[in-house]
Amino acid sequence: MGASDSKLVFKQGIFRLSEEKGIPADDPYWTSFWELPESTEDVFSLFSPVDIRRTRDTSLANLETLILAVTSRLFILRNHPSFPNLELAPERDALNCIRVLTRLLPFIYEADHFEVWEDKFFWGARRKRSRRAQIARPEVLFDEAQTDDNPLPRDAEGDFEEVKPLAEELIDTLTDLLFFANFTLSIPQNGKNKVSYAIWQSGVGCNTPIGSTKEFENNRCEILRLLLTMTSKSMYMPANILPVKGVKAITYITTCPDKQVVLSTLCSLLNTTLKYNPASWRVPYDHVVFKDPKQVLVTYCLQLLLVLLLYPIPETSYGQTPKNYYRHFLGRLHRPQDFQFLVEGMTRILSQPVHANSSYLPGSQKSLKWAHEMIMLFWEALQCNKRFRSFLIDTDRAHDFIILVLFYALEQKTDPSKQGVVRMCVFVLQTLSVEPNFGRSLNKTFEGQESLPSSVRIPNFDGTYADYLIASIYTLITASKGKLDAIYPALLAIINNVAAYIEHLSAATSSKLIQLFSSMSSPGFLLANETNHALLQSLLESMNSIIEHQYSQNSNFIYAVLRSKKRFEALRNFTIESGQEEIERQNRQRKEQSADEDSIASPTRTNSFESMRSPASGHHRAPALSNVPEETNAFTIGDDDDSDEDGENRPTRSQSSPSTHNSRTASVSSSIDDAVPLQLRGMSEKARGKMPAGQPSFSRQNSMTSISSHAAAVMTSSTGFSASTYWLESWLPELPLHTILTLISELSPQFPSRNGSTSDSHSFLEVIRAARVHGIDPSPIRVHLFEWSTLSLGWYESLLWGFIFASEMVVSKGTVGVWNGTSIRLFKVQETAAEGPTLLAPRGAVDAVGSNLVQRIGSLNLRGGPAQEGIPREGGGNGARISTVREV
Repeated sequence: MGASDSKLVFKQGIFRLSEEKGIPADDPYWTSFWELPESTEDVFSLFSPVDIRRTRDTSLANLETLILAVTSRLFILRNHPSFPNLELAPERDALNCIRVLTRLLPFIYEADHFEVWEDKFFWGARRKRSRRAQIARPEVLFDEAQTDDNPLPRDAEGDFEEVKPLAEELIDTLTDLLFFANFTLSIPQNGKNKVSYAIWQSGVGCNTPIGSTKEFENNRCEILRLLLTMTSKSMYMPANILPVKGVKAITYITTCPDKQVVLSTLCSLLNTTLKYNPASWRVPYDHVVFKDPKQVLVTYCLQLLLVLLLYPIPETSYGQTPKNYYRHFLGRLHRPQDFQFLVEGMTRILSQPVHANSSYLPGSQKSLKWAHEMIMLFWEALQCNKRFRSFLIDTDRAHDFIILVLFYALEQKTDPSKQGVVRMCVFVLQTLSVEPNFGRSLNKTFEGQESLPSSVRIPNFDGTYADYLIASIYTLITASKGKLDAIYPALLAIINNVAAYIEHLSAATSSKLIQLFSSMSSPGFLLANETNHALLQSLLESMNSIIEHQYSQNSNFIYAVLRSKKRFEALRNFTIESGQEEIERQNRQRKEQSADEDSIASPTRTNSFESMRSPASGHHRAPALSNVPEETNAFTIGDDDDSDEDGENRPTRSQSSPSTHNSRTASVSSSIDDAVPLQLRGMSEKARGKMPAGQPSFSRQNSMTSISSHAAAVMTSSTGFSASTYWLESWLPELPLHTILTLISELSPQFPSRNGSTSDSHSFLEVIRAARVHGIDPSPIRVHLFEWSTLSLGWYESLLWGFIFASEMVVSKGTVGVWNGTSIRLFKVQETAAEGPTLLAPRGAVDAVGSNLVQRIGSLNLRGGPAQEGIPREGGGNGARISTVREV
């Protein structure tokens, strides 16, 4: 259909679909939908959203007949003994049927008022004309499905047989076509069965690679795109409904009882994804000239794999909830060579942006678009396979992933559109931290830190992986400008989980922990929100674990605690009145400061990533609680002779403390912004997805990085919270201060007044190492597990589908855009202006002429897609707006 006349014929046929009522099922007109288009672009550009919606809303009978026609044609081709054969059963027909269905389904899913019809049409009971009846009526174009609404005459009932629902048969057919000889696979040697469930790539479950061609890979892409489209009904549900209601297409695929089908599909998707090597082309800027079609296949494989692995099968009111076999078999992997394959493949993809940022030629290496999805796959493997977690830790490969995950978190900590990625990275680290051996492995010296990109490198760093982890957590808290306050519990949970195993913390890292305590114990922070004290409690528990379990191995930390003894002692005597007085005093001081000082003490703390790394400028006395440096550019802690290091800390909810629904300061776009997973103690990972649907989220209005803007109104905050004596007494006596106060009372008499010299510091450390503290008994080590709720599952699903939606335009460069222009409910789509000409997207006279021609015959939509806002067009023409998803 290269000629414009053929395009006009096809476009006129599309108009007929909505203008002519009740087109007969045996009309040859239907064959044009699989005979005329020559490419995916033809189907998507000529079959506009306006055409589809008009047909859906005014000629539903024709839409039904079209779907039945293309599905029946696809079923016939799959069962044809000669398929694919250019004359008898053309491959083109099957691909066009797949493309038409891919185009139609999102516009069916978006319409709430068609939900009942869709469920009955695709998932209802069906009767199809038997083989004998088809032979007797060869003139029938396709085998119509009969529903219960259209009862058959009594004498005709023998000509029909019960068959699977339409959607189930379509999924089965597409699965078979993924492993079809001479269509997506090479012809098998025996040549008997057209469908052979052979794994596409060597790796897990397969040691011998099978041959493939670019044509086979393109056909796989078409099929995978339709399967993704069928499962994308998720996008058209609110996030709080999706985990409860589920998606029938995903449920049907994941509960498939055929082990061979599941394993072949799982291993094919997994191996294709992890076998891809982005470094196969080493010529700088080769990605500017060439487009790698392999990336398209890898992207669809990874996305469909994640859709299947992440899916929580909804609980049923009858019997036992079916098992997700894809997740089940991923959890059954146990061979070291399989784990090695997973680790190498994941590391190869995740480290590519790190290497690209370190290149001497910026932009000379192509940047992969699915690194975030790979983090998601890594997290899934951690959660469902305990052996994989053990393998990572025992081989020290966990250290590589710590650095990689922290790289993505630190790089994007202040980007509002990437907050979902940062949260996921934090939860990945928390999942790793529950393993005791992980905490012990962090005591290994971190060598080669200087080779990291400058954004995550700590100058003059000399410490262990534990030092680097805590420093990074510190940075995430202090330099994120309050955008990450919803996951402070998870960040502190990581420290809590590893604290009992950490040895030889450096002086700089110890200082970071004390600085966190200083901010979290300040009146402005404690009185700003009803639940902020839970963060302080979690941090104190971490400190107690270090003292109780590793006292002799952490003299630097003990020394840092002793230097700040006045602050710990003052916290026990904290009152609302004294806190309010201190806030008012600091407000008066702020008004008296010069303009330069005001710019430093901004409402959102200006602790930048760089300022946290600069060496301490001097020595100061440890501040008392009545003089908390809430608004200084760096926390004031005395005698810190080491360079400040970046880090981040976030506490986990160790008890079922009350949650609030207060809005956060971070600007994120999601229907469930606050529905990040809860951090609860004492629950196993088997409880995932079984928390009540109405479980409140854990969020707070104010964070330690944005206290000062609310300090003046602390007694009656903007959230409506008013501190009271009863509230204070409900948590202050319960703060775990006994261990620290006992330590201070035991050791303080042994230290004379210090003059701040380095020799004094060394002598104090020697005293600490030799001292024996009485009255401190090690408490049981408690683990802060990562837990799921219905809302958090909705958040996770929305994050994944946001990745899929955004990458579709990158993969297809705007020529397809399966979900563009549809009414998505799972997340919000933000319109952004198109970028101007670039090296990757030049625009010249030829492009201008082409765009002009398209505009002049815009009603035909011959190029790029419908000319409406939110639909990206190839080349990014003037005035075009590009749809982008804002991550949650």
